[in-house]
Amino acid sequence: MLRVSAPAQRRLLAGLSLVLARLCCCSAAAANVPNIAVYFGTKTRYEEVNRHLLREVLAVNASVLKPPPTERCSPVHLTAVIRHGSRYPTVKNVRRINRLSELVRTEASRAPGGWLLDLQSRWETWYTEDMDGQLVTKGREELQQLARRLASLFPSLLSEENVRKRRVSFASSSKHRCVSSVEAFQEGLWQHWGPSGETPAYSHRVEDELMRFFERCRGFVEGVENNRTALLEVEKFKHGEQMEAVRRRIAEMLGLPFHRLTPDLLEAAFFLCSYELSIKSVHSPWCFLFSETDAKVLEYKSDLKQYWKRSHGHAISSLAACPLFHHVFRTLDKAGRPRRSTEAAPEPASILVGHAETLLPLLSLLGLYKDETPPTASNYQSQHGRTFRTSRIVPYAANLLFVLYDCQRGPRLQMLLNETPLRFPDLPEDAPLYRDVRAAYRHLLDGCDFHTECEGRAGGRGPSTEL
Repeated sequence: MLRVSAPAQRRLLAGLSLVLARLCCCSAAAANVPNIAVYFGTKTRYEEVNRHLLREVLAVNASVLKPPPTERCSPVHLTAVIRHGSRYPTVKNVRRINRLSELVRTEASRAPGGWLLDLQSRWETWYTEDMDGQLVTKGREELQQLARRLASLFPSLLSEENVRKRRVSFASSSKHRCVSSVEAFQEGLWQHWGPSGETPAYSHRVEDELMRFFERCRGFVEGVENNRTALLEVEKFKHGEQMEAVRRRIAEMLGLPFHRLTPDLLEAAFFLCSYELSIKSVHSPWCFLFSETDAKVLEYKSDLKQYWKRSHGHAISSLAACPLFHHVFRTLDKAGRPRRSTEAAPEPASILVGHAETLLPLLSLLGLYKDETPPTASNYQSQHGRTFRTSRIVPYAANLLFVLYDCQRGPRLQMLLNETPLRFPDLPEDAPLYRDVRAAYRHLLDGCDFHTECEGRAGGRGPSTEL
């Protein structure tokens, strides 16, 4: 008879409970999801990007690991750059939501019925300014579940012993939603291992220099964030043909004068649909305002903003991520280099929790999601097949994983985005030799100096928008 140790039994039971919970809730949850949920940009739920994770057994996920089948390989290090989970609206959006709610309640003139009756007389705004972007219960669960999946995928790296002995490092942005997210990730690890009879101690470092580099980059703050012309394409589209058509249709549905439904209030209604889904898992009556065509237009407006502010639109936006880029490769270098028997073992895993604006510049610096034709205010119709879709790239709890393998021919590196394999540009393998990856980014490894790119420019710092 096969004997199973108590720790193994706890891990098995924890894994089975997660699978059963997913299977039970999946069909019920799917029925409550509006068909526009995949177009919410940076406010998209993680499961809209990776819905198969709600259906598949944990063991199936091992198929995403892609070292060459002809070589014996074992993972020796994991670096995970993770966005915080689902959150409440920030103060700016709470104020817009409240203005919209009051406008519809007092001025919408269509004969009430169905969802419009719900908006005017049954739906009440419950968002308050003290929520200000804090992590919600759903967000904690997203990070807990991600931790449990990664612990199942990399049991030798995210092991109970490695975490207990502080071999795994945890760092986050100073923002409360990120601190809460990194704590939730650690909670998920302990859930995965099962009850041990003692209270786990959570620890992490606050690393704003790595996770909020954009605040410190003078060139970005002055050249993009505080430069009114930097986002000219966004402003042109905001007041352009497609957005005006959506505004006109929604204003007519509500019986509002066109000028009363401003572009910001239109976007607030769209965001309300996303917030109600991500926070409460409900199909809000606000969602019935928007067709799939409307949602695609609003998603494009959001993508324009992220492209021209945080991605390939301006070189400084991605170069601001130089500190994080160098940190990732220094960590990988240490994990992959040969060591003497007397040297301490390298760090098995590094967990870094930040924002969408942490991930997008890093992905851009790596040369990813750069379409041949950049998105502009005038080429919406030709951009339906673009790869730069923030709904798919940086939903809540988005994660960029770097997995270093020890293989027969030398260390190999695999990259995954949102737990899906992603190839390095111009490298033909899923897990190329690490030396080939370094060669591909030699120009950045030898340069990409933060002071030169960011601080060598005149001017002062400015405020930063939160995602």
